[in-house]
Amino acid sequence: MHLHEIKSPQGSRKRRKIVGRGQGSGHGRTSCRGEKGQKSRGTGHLFVRGFEGGQSCLIRRLPKVGFRSHRPVLHQVVNLERLNAFENGTVVDASFLKAQGLIESLQRPFKILGDGEIKKTFVIRGGAVSKTARDKIIKAGGRIEAMAEKFQK
Repeated sequence: MHLHEIKSPQGSRKRRKIVGRGQGSGHGRTSCRGEKGQKSRGTGHLFVRGFEGGQSCLIRRLPKVGFRSHRPVLHQVVNLERLNAFENGTVVDASFLKAQGLIESLQRPFKILGDGEIKKTFVIRGGAVSKTARDKIIKAGGRIEAMAEKFQK
């Protein structure tokens, strides 16, 4: 068998329907669009998505709720329990967390959350800290320095 002998299977190549070329074609007059109405006309497909035929559309009937920022601050999350693996008095900052593989990027801010218990003292530098994490760190004898005001709420 050669390349020039290969043929596509029966029915795999269907001819495009030609409409609007006179009555003899079988697809003349209304061009397969039926009779009258908005969708049968030339620009019938241009009505707005969600249009309900003159009735006030659903999206406008429902109340506006909530807010979603177009530029959210997406913190890299580190739980307190993960810090127990390090020694007492360790300075925890972005470069240290990156070196340990706890965060992925130095460009995005990190935040320490209060999940788990902490058994050692740490110095937290340069990141955001949740309220529960702050309480647990201070209770364990650690301290928090130079919080990033840019990312704090």
